[in-house]
Amino acid sequence: MTVFKAFIKVLAKNKTTIILYTVILISFGTISAKAGTGSTFKASKPKVVIVNKDENKSITKSLIKYIRSNSKIVKIDNEEEKINDALFYQEVNYVIYIPKNYSKDFLDGKNIELDVKKGITANSEFEEMMLKRYINVATTYRKSINDEAELINKIDETLSKKVKVETNTEIDTSGLKKLTSYYNFASYSFLATLLFIICLVLASFKEQNVSKRITISSMDYKKHNRILLLSNCLYSFIIWIFYVLLSYIMIGSIAFSKYGLLYVLNSFIFVAIGTSLAFLIGNAVRSKNAINGLVNIIALGSSFLCGAFVPMEYIPENVLKIAHIIPTYYYTCNNELIAKLEEISFSTLTPYFKNIGLLLIFGIVFIVTANFITRKNRKVG
Repeated sequence: MTVFKAFIKVLAKNKTTIILYTVILISFGTISAKAGTGSTFKASKPKVVIVNKDENKSITKSLIKYIRSNSKIVKIDNEEEKINDALFYQEVNYVIYIPKNYSKDFLDGKNIELDVKKGITANSEFEEMMLKRYINVATTYRKSINDEAELINKIDETLSKKVKVETNTEIDTSGLKKLTSYYNFASYSFLATLLFIICLVLASFKEQNVSKRITISSMDYKKHNRILLLSNCLYSFIIWIFYVLLSYIMIGSIAFSKYGLLYVLNSFIFVAIGTSLAFLIGNAVRSKNAINGLVNIIALGSSFLCGAFVPMEYIPENVLKIAHIIPTYYYTCNNELIAKLEEISFSTLTPYFKNIGLLLIFGIVFIVTANFITRKNRKVG
């Protein structure tokens, strides 16, 4: 009971820190929610450059007409340096080179591959898909139609048909996106509040006078560690409950839907791992001044490396390979996985539970190492 009272006393002195990280989470969570609410999808046409060395008639004319009707044609001088610069700065998405005698060679049955250049964007891929569609349709009709005018009319008629696509889903994708952003960013708040407070509490127990009293007492180090760990767990549980309830207040009822509960479980496991990590660091580090630096390195560093602040698709592959050794990576992967689930089943959740298992392994390693360090320090003392 004495250990628990001391824990509460240190916790009360640092309540400002907990409030600070909570305010940060609320601020960024609110910004994310507003961004999600106001976002709409607006179709945009790819920006295309056509370098035509053939005559503008027959199949060539039909191809250019098709590209023009589905894309935005950009005029650039036929100089490779300027074209490359335009692609690099995303002023254009796609460049199509139509060679000399393309129409004649095509009608003669030759399969001519058009040279192209493309950027690394979704519009570039969309343009490539349209170009392949034209060539596939034209090649198919060429096998059965010999008359040039009839062939072009048939190609134009087929490609002019539009397909109406309707997407029906009961999944609130907008809400899931907000939850993903919230819980991804919450990884920073979780780690910061857990590491800072728990490490400070443990550092207080390592002060010379307090440490000597604990050492000469009849309490076994395992029992002492167990009481401290349980106190830490209680604090962590309260923080976790508060942040989960905060997600409901900020985002709505989807926070407690069947999808939302997957985020909740994932965050619970992550908080448990964060608690064990804080317990390890608190037993390994004696200086209170070093705690601030470690909190910033671990909480901020893992958040940036593992996709909590920056979406994973924008993080270099080499960086993500390094992130595999950090628990936050598997926590963030699970959040991203939930957002993409079309249905909840054993097969779709297999990667989710695999990541949970890896997180638990991290936790076990942290706790075992913390006990080893404590026992070693007592022997040295």
